[in-house]
Amino acid sequence: MRRQVLEGKCIPTFGKVSDKLCNESLEEFTLNAPEPDDNASPGASSIYDQKLEELESSLDTPLQILYLRQLAFMRDKALQRYRSSAKTSDASEYESMLNSDTLFIQEAEDATREGSDWDYAQERSHLQSIMSDLASSGKKITDIQLKSSQQQSSAMQYLQQQQQMIQQLQMQLYGQTSPWNMGLAYRIPDTNFNLQGTYQQGRGNLQLSCVPDEYAPMLGPNGFTNGVGPGNLGLSLNLSV
Repeated sequence: MRRQVLEGKCIPTFGKVSDKLCNESLEEFTLNAPEPDDNASPGASSIYDQKLEELESSLDTPLQILYLRQLAFMRDKALQRYRSSAKTSDASEYESMLNSDTLFIQEAEDATREGSDWDYAQERSHLQSIMSDLASSGKKITDIQLKSSQQQSSAMQYLQQQQQMIQQLQMQLYGQTSPWNMGLAYRIPDTNFNLQGTYQQGRGNLQLSCVPDEYAPMLGPNGFTNGVGPGNLGLSLNLSV
């Protein structure tokens, strides 16, 4: 049993096996050393009882050490079961904690030797404390994610409201806006003057700029403006759907 426990294995019937080992050893002792009768010296009975207690203690102590190691394995197993159940199962945090705690109690009861002072209350309390901390951390993360989502939703609603207010102000100032956006550009032949016109959201804009035509030598002796449409007029149309 020591070798199996040191290898990290749990013995399901550890309590019964330990109790059987202790009882068989005590029975063998009583067979080889019978209890003193009433005619024996007064101190003989006390010495006999003391030897029985020493024998039982020498057997119980190493078994109890293995028992405590088994409880640690069972606690880790229960924690893994709780984490898995909390992630994959539809059960609530409380139900997952209750199920893991119940299974730990069942395994710990089977590993406890009857009639001894072995106790798993401390390991159970430790298990419950860890599960409570994990549940609390998970709840905090969920709350943070929920608050972040609410803040993003509030920000989007605020931006939409501001956009609607801007559109209403534009309608009040400029009237009903048009969905058309248009642009017009014209370069005066043999000059560096460029005329640009735009029409967006019901507003028109005209701009005159002086921009050298750096690509004219690459477009032939007459330049590019002499070959575009009637009146050397260029039109750009951009539709957003």
